Amino acid sequence: MDLIPAPRVAVLDEDGLRYAFGPEPALATGPGTHGVARRLRRELGAATGWSLPAAAPGAAADLRLRLDPERGERLGPESYGITVDATGVELAGASEAGLFWGFQTLRQLLGPDVYRKAPLPGRAWSLPHGRIADGPRFGWRGLMLDVARHFLPKDGVLRYIDLLAAHKLNVLHLHLTDDQGWRIEIKRHPRLTEVGAWRARSRWGHRASPLWNETPHGGYYTQDDIREIVAYAAERHVRVVPEIDVPGHSQAAIAAYPELGNGDVVDTSALEVWDDWGICENVLAPTEAVLRFYEGVFEELLELFPAEVSPFVHVGGDECPKAQWKASPAAQERIRELGVDGEDGLQSWFIRHFDGWLAERGRRLIGWDEILEGGLAPGAAVSSWRGYAGGIAAAEAGHDVVMCPEQQVYLDHRQAGGADEPMPIGYVRSLEDVYRFEPLAPKLSAEAAGHVLGAQANAWTEVMQDQNRLDYQVFPRLAAFAEVVWSPLPEPHQRDFARFEDRMAAHYARLDALGVGYRPPGGPLPWQRRPGVLGRPIEGEPPNA
Repeated sequence: MDLIPAPRVAVLDEDGLRYAFGPEPALATGPGTHGVARRLRRELGAATGWSLPAAAPGAAADLRLRLDPERGERLGPESYGITVDATGVELAGASEAGLFWGFQTLRQLLGPDVYRKAPLPGRAWSLPHGRIADGPRFGWRGLMLDVARHFLPKDGVLRYIDLLAAHKLNVLHLHLTDDQGWRIEIKRHPRLTEVGAWRARSRWGHRASPLWNETPHGGYYTQDDIREIVAYAAERHVRVVPEIDVPGHSQAAIAAYPELGNGDVVDTSALEVWDDWGICENVLAPTEAVLRFYEGVFEELLELFPAEVSPFVHVGGDECPKAQWKASPAAQERIRELGVDGEDGLQSWFIRHFDGWLAERGRRLIGWDEILEGGLAPGAAVSSWRGYAGGIAAAEAGHDVVMCPEQQVYLDHRQAGGADEPMPIGYVRSLEDVYRFEPLAPKLSAEAAGHVLGAQANAWTEVMQDQNRLDYQVFPRLAAFAEVVWSPLPEPHQRDFARFEDRMAAHYARLDALGVGYRPPGGPLPWQRRPGVLGRPIEGEPPNA
């Protein structure tokens, strides 16, 4: 079985028997299975032409769906089982989510043509006799999409939710705000999108590149767009984690509302949405007025991301330069008033405030590992991006952690060392490198390892200006990442990458059917290259930070 991610148990019938579907298979649904039944009828029906009518009471059914909560006691709440024999196909899930992941496996078993939007005339469908028992290793299996640097229209986000679901990934982290753009409508602060969602031009390539794209860039999601995205994701058992950056990465907000910045040291009224990449010096002022402004932002955000599908809210907290606070008499007075430990203490004050504010409203704060600086907010979780160290420190202190070290799973990093790689950034992180990523660092104690919720791959889009570039950077590496966070693999050096590559041969056909513009194994195709556009390649092996 060329399944990705690899299931825990997969046993094929030794005689090679197959169950052949007739022209109009019947579907039997047990209690709690109707959501997955809708997906079968919609998605299988598009490719096969089946309508999958409900089986008559007591009659045989080709496809049978049921919930089996006891399965969860053995393999976890997202587990499932598939049995194919002479009577047909039974799909059992410990929960509706488990049943849905089983459906994704069923699609893979049927072959790449099942991902078509219209049926092939005369195509016959069958499945090998056998059984599968499966469930995920981690509960947080995610992808971060940076839609702030380059905006991804709503249809592109919905498409990526489908791609996550097809790989049994269940978290979409949306990076909605940054210096280069504000991407979510906030009705009480309309200038955040009227002004903050648009920049006049963009650096073309890495920030060392002398080239510019002079076409204005922007866009944002209306609140109805966000409701649609969240509902679409929830139907596919994907949680959406919104990120609103504080107190750094905030120039787009300050350009829209200059009073948010440190006006006593810089003319904030002259600032525009940033057109360059890197770390921006313009950060939020540490005032009560700024807190009230962002409380208003978060109030609207929480209405759009209900707690049952988005329990976590990401507040960034990374890469916050302190130069303006050091030079600001108002900020220095604020340090004295609050009695905090200098500028790092101010950053911690920002994060602690919103940790308490979100907790009062039944949410969990999560932020990049810089929120450890100046003292970690008691209920906060950490996205460990600078390496493993921040995640280890947080987990050992009893905080929940999502591992996403830059050196391992930043998908904006280049995939090979060849000269044809488009806008090459960072270390070479090949398909095999990602396959050998291990979320649990060896230095973690057993107790601390229990605080690792899982892992996510991050796609920062400074050099990914459209969907084709995004696809090229994300795939096929996301398939390897999906197996790492789902399947119980051996230690990194013991993983059978050759066998994974063999299975990828079948998976490339699925990606083709899904219309994914992935990087081919032999290197970029002519239209995927960007000759002459500077990147920032880093040679050698990445440090094990």
